[in-house]
Amino acid sequence: MSNLFEGIKQKVAGKGISIVLPEGTDERILSAADRLAKENVLKPILIGEVANVKAKASDLGLALEGVEILDPSTYENMEELVASFVERRKGKATEEQARKALLDPNYFGTMLVYSNKANGLVSGATHSTADTVRPALQIIKTKQGVSKTSGVFIMVRDDEKYVFADCAINIAPNSQDLAEIAIESAKTAKLFDIDPKIAMLSFSTKGSAKSPETEKVAEAVKIAKELAPELTLDGEFQFDAAFVPSVAKSKAPESVIQGDANTFIFPSLEAGNIGYKIAQRLGNFEAIGPILQGLNMPVNDLSRGCNSEDVYKLSIITAAQAL
Repeated sequence: MSNLFEGIKQKVAGKGISIVLPEGTDERILSAADRLAKENVLKPILIGEVANVKAKASDLGLALEGVEILDPSTYENMEELVASFVERRKGKATEEQARKALLDPNYFGTMLVYSNKANGLVSGATHSTADTVRPALQIIKTKQGVSKTSGVFIMVRDDEKYVFADCAINIAPNSQDLAEIAIESAKTAKLFDIDPKIAMLSFSTKGSAKSPETEKVAEAVKIAKELAPELTLDGEFQFDAAFVPSVAKSKAPESVIQGDANTFIFPSLEAGNIGYKIAQRLGNFEAIGPILQGLNMPVNDLSRGCNSEDVYKLSIITAAQAL
């Protein structure tokens, strides 16, 4: 695990990447921000009333040197953000509504990223996923060619690393969604020095069962191959056919994936969420994520049960996405 992070840390350290942490008075956020600044990994920007943030930091014995603190209610470039917000929302927000929205730390932080005043955002220690993701979808939006954002987990155990997607966002992705998730997951895999070999999962291998569910995945394979022919990708596979060479040999002898898949695209949120939790709890894998992918600029969501180490790591991952 430490090797995985050391590699990512070296990629981002000293590059001057700034990450917004909207929950500026949370103990876990403050500890992580102080550490990130001390180690010169990235530049944290905390959101909150300056006196409150400093008082909380002082109680924790943190100097916050190299950490910027911004208060939306006194921010000197607020007019510029308000105008930009109104323009971005294209008639869905008046100036008055924009002014009110931007007092919310997540909206304010997301606008800092959109305006290139920061490179990414990490929230969710005290906010719900919706509170973190909604501003990102409204303001930063998804990349061209990507209709929905998706959530991946990097599953790590000793030297083993795998990508599981989508385990966090899309309840019932269609074939097009699955193809886009596969392509974005390949990019995420490369961030973690994983050479992506992508298996599109189902309860059937290469037509061994026929149903709308299996055909959806087979169609997704076709779409993904058309959109990104350079990727090593195939399906539909049962998990064992994607992961065990002897099973692959008997069930999918002609496939480019021969039991060596490392990036797994689940057919539904149910399957993905159950799958990563089984690997985590029964297989003793560490689950890093969810890492949001498909947005124009990186925004990531913490679990409300997170600790300071989780904040530290997800901030570094977000900085890596920003490169």
